[in-house]
Amino acid sequence: MLTGRESLLRLIGKRRRSLPNRHLLLSVPTPNSLNLDVNDYGNLISVAGDDCRFSEDPTPLNDPSKFSDDLSSSMKKKRKLTQTTLLQSSFWSGPKQSEDGLVIRNLQQPILDSETSEFNLVQRSELSESICFKVDDGSCPPSSEEISKTVTLDEANGTEAIQTFIVGRKFSDVQDLEIGGNVCLLRHPENIKDHNAIKVLSSKSGFSEMLGYLPKDLSQCLAPLIDEYDLKFEGTITYVPKNSAEAVPIKVVCHKMPSECEVSGDFKPLWEKFLQVVDHQMQFPPKTTRYQLNFNVLVQEVLRSCSHLFTADEKAFLESFPSLSEDSQRLFIRLYTRKGPWFRLSNISYSEVSDSLQALKDLTVRGFMSSVKDANELDYEKMKEILELLNVAELRDILSTNKVFSRGSRKRDLINSLCSCYNDGTRINLVTMILERTGLCAKMSVTAESLIWRVERLFFLNGEQDLSSFVLLDLGIIKYPTYKCIDSEKSFSNRTKLLAYEEAIEVAQFMDEAFESEDSQTVLKCIMIAEPRISSASLDSANLVAFNRFTAPWVYSKVVLLGVSFLENHKRYNQAVYLLRRLLSCFDCDGRRGYWTVRLSTDLEHMGRPNESLLVAEQGLLDPWVRAGSRVALQRRILRLAKPPRRWKAPTFSNLVENKIPEVTIQGRSLNCEVGMKNRFYGEDGEQCGVEQLALQYYNGEGGGWQGLHTESSIWLTIFGLLMWDILFSDVPGVFQTRFQTAPLDLETESFYITRKETIESQLEKVANGMAEEILIISYETHRGTACRGVAWERFSLEELRAAVACVGGVCVASLCRHLAQDYRSWCSGMPDLLLWRFKENGYEGEAKLVEVKSEKDRLSEQQRAWLILLMDSGFNVEICKVRPACLIKP
Repeated sequence: MLTGRESLLRLIGKRRRSLPNRHLLLSVPTPNSLNLDVNDYGNLISVAGDDCRFSEDPTPLNDPSKFSDDLSSSMKKKRKLTQTTLLQSSFWSGPKQSEDGLVIRNLQQPILDSETSEFNLVQRSELSESICFKVDDGSCPPSSEEISKTVTLDEANGTEAIQTFIVGRKFSDVQDLEIGGNVCLLRHPENIKDHNAIKVLSSKSGFSEMLGYLPKDLSQCLAPLIDEYDLKFEGTITYVPKNSAEAVPIKVVCHKMPSECEVSGDFKPLWEKFLQVVDHQMQFPPKTTRYQLNFNVLVQEVLRSCSHLFTADEKAFLESFPSLSEDSQRLFIRLYTRKGPWFRLSNISYSEVSDSLQALKDLTVRGFMSSVKDANELDYEKMKEILELLNVAELRDILSTNKVFSRGSRKRDLINSLCSCYNDGTRINLVTMILERTGLCAKMSVTAESLIWRVERLFFLNGEQDLSSFVLLDLGIIKYPTYKCIDSEKSFSNRTKLLAYEEAIEVAQFMDEAFESEDSQTVLKCIMIAEPRISSASLDSANLVAFNRFTAPWVYSKVVLLGVSFLENHKRYNQAVYLLRRLLSCFDCDGRRGYWTVRLSTDLEHMGRPNESLLVAEQGLLDPWVRAGSRVALQRRILRLAKPPRRWKAPTFSNLVENKIPEVTIQGRSLNCEVGMKNRFYGEDGEQCGVEQLALQYYNGEGGGWQGLHTESSIWLTIFGLLMWDILFSDVPGVFQTRFQTAPLDLETESFYITRKETIESQLEKVANGMAEEILIISYETHRGTACRGVAWERFSLEELRAAVACVGGVCVASLCRHLAQDYRSWCSGMPDLLLWRFKENGYEGEAKLVEVKSEKDRLSEQQRAWLILLMDSGFNVEICKVRPACLIKP
């Protein structure tokens, strides 16, 4: 896989189902997006002109013929993140309301407002469609003022009823309920699953029969009040549902409230929180499925915190979702999380959706879905998408009926054969046969997909998380740490920047799809579209550096970097040099400058310019953003290139870089000695193992009786996370913006250490003074199982972590943690393969060794070399273990 591809995949996340600007991207002439010539030095020598090229290479960059025969093998690498869940945009110009209560919205506004956008190369496609739906009065959620007026403290004292529900009916033996039946509430602290549980009892037999429980969210707020102030609640059943398993609505009244003089200062906040939960549950009653509730919470939280990023029409559309029927909400969410883009109604069946057809009709009327059931509604693009819904037998049947010959038997071949006869006069007949087999088909509307995609992006702030994160949380599979979200900076300060960011993500996905389909021409177009964008809007220096990732130039820099790898792979070094210089000139404060500088120096050498290559490397060492492995790589390049007569004096760092790292060589019985294959060996027990396991067996035996683990960076990131837990999740403004974060947003920036320097150094002083093991134990037992960046709970036991910390020593552990705190991004990878330790006879003192294992013909990476040098300077015992296979001689 080309360098930069994996990073781009993480940025994109799950692909959007369709790109509304696809036809615009395809129609943009490649030379118009970057009109320049590049000489052999990688410098721009001309701009504009009709015959614009990217370099002096005889083959223009926009000519894909050079690449069509011999594409990089990395372009043939299949993409792993194949499921798509989110999508596109079109926004309303203004609502009009007719006398019958219908709201008519005309969708003709471009996705990116032309008068405010600085990114006008990829113009947003305009949509002409109207949505007509009826908005019921009171369909929008209540405001915070309305919530606070639900029930006051005085009103609650025997005057105002509180509406809630009985849940957990499966735990009750009483099946027959009556409207108006009396109930009371009783604490149940003995409940092993929920110590805050509150039972609902029936009055029929002296309040001895349990009907169920109060909802968990409600009992968590009310239980402390009942325990502290002995509150008493009684009430009645207001409705009995037909299904005995459903939640039962009740009204309860507090008959014993404390007086103002009897309550402490925390009573009122707890009571107000309880009332807010009551109001929320009435808005989303227990009959609402969990995923349905999560979806509504997601939308409402984004509208509350990011309302400045949506137009009034967009907000009205999203706020209308809770007014849909329960079936409609559930069907929409279910389909939204599926791949799509089209769905056959005959294949839609969910137990919680009682009438899928009616739900689909309601969603279509309200503008959340669109459907096709008539041949005249199906154009070529829609037909291609709907053909994917048919199975191979159905496709063959249509081909046979139309007497069309297919050159292949795969589904893709059959679809291509049908598409080829779309315009040969049989269009209507072909489309009719397709719809006869699929039946009614539906897809998400462009508006709905676009806005929900945006909502998810704003809620999670990345492309890797989605609604499934709620599911993992609800099932207890993942637990997120506790921290405070202190508002300061916003990820997107205004709508214009958000739209530019969305457009950049679209170009990134377009490029990724081009790699997957081996479309070199489109790859080149994306490079040339992105190149001017990395400087079209400067990064806001006033914002946290961590927020730069939410800017369009940062996204385009990812596209350009992948383009550099693509060009290098095809030996177009002068063009790669130009792009690298553009990146370095546009991003002054970026941790990626080290890699860019190394590639620039390397490409210049490939072009036969060793003097320039040397100069770039020397200048790179003066850059404070060139660190870790990139810095070592440049130093080693300088030592190789700076020989007389280019340079007569040895660099000052030559002794440090050439410092001899201790080595040990062992032999193993190899299963294979073939070049390019991962070596496998027979271990001492006769079982097959990898090179690292073989080295562990050696060190455990004749190598010195060491115990150890094959950990690489994982154990050190785990130790760092546990020792620095309270600092990672301390109250720092702006670094926590969602409830689903496993680390502060600034962890991989230099501001992490600068902002918390005093507390970090105080903690590291305790570690250095011998308190590391104590801190580790407390942190492990307190936070066990809670998700945190770098912490691998499943890989290491507490005993192994304690042994590592005790044997390595507090001073060395503190030094390692300081480097991670100062520059986590540069130092979070490349650590030695093995961590070994052994205790002395007293059982308390010990020693440790870090070992990098290398098989034959395997060399140290620059990042690994940087770590070994750093560890040696910090006092660690390190060495390289080389494993040489004794290949069997065939008779």
